[in-house]
Parts: sequence; C-alpha cells; structure tokens
Amino acid sequence: MTSQSQGIQQLLQAEKRAKDKLEEAKKRKGKRLKQAKEEAIAEIDHYRLQREKEFRNKQTNVMGSQGNFSAKIEEQTKESVRNLTSNYHKNMESMMKKLLSTICDINPEVHPNFRHAI
Repeated sequence: MTSQSQGIQQLLQAEKRAKDKLEEAKKRKGKRLKQAKEEAIAEIDHYRLQREKEFRNKQTNVMGSQGNFSAKIEEQTKESVRNLTSNYHKNMESMMKKLLSTICDINPEVHPNFRHAI
C-alpha cells in the first residue's frame, strides 16, 4: 500500500511540475509576443519616419523649384512694371501735347460725305 501511495504522490508531484512548466511556457510565450509586438511597432515607426523624411525631401525639391519659378515670375513682373512706369514718364509729356493739340486745334471743314440739299 505504501508503495502505491508513494506512486500516487510521485504522479501528483510530476503533474504539478508539468503544470508549472506549462504555466512558465505560457508566460514566456506571452512575454515573447509582447516583445515581438513592441519590436514590430518600433520597426513600423522607424520605417514611417524614414518614408516621411524621403517625402519631405522630395516635397522640398519640388516646392523649392516652384519657389524658384515664382521668384523668377515675380522678378519679371517687377521688371515689366518698372519698364511701363519709365515709358509712361518718358512719353507722358509728348502724349499730352498731341492730345491737347488734337482737341484744341480745330480746323472747320465740311465732311466729304455731306450732300448739299438742292
């Protein structure tokens, strides 16, 4: 009988050890899954930062060139305005004289299409 109870005790102890090992394996698995998830999130964040940096570089290159175009257009516009202003000041006096002479110097004459009623 004692050997039978000793056998039962050994089986119970073996079952307890197996249960402990199983719980420990579950804990390790949970820790490993958590660690793998953290590593994946870190890798995703790293990849996202890298892609955002590349995007910003490309955007800067494209927008920078557009900025150059807008600066060139702005400069050309300013140059055109300066030219128009200088031409205005240069030609204003002569145009005013022509306009006033056309308005003030009247030569009365009969229009060629005028028919004298008989």
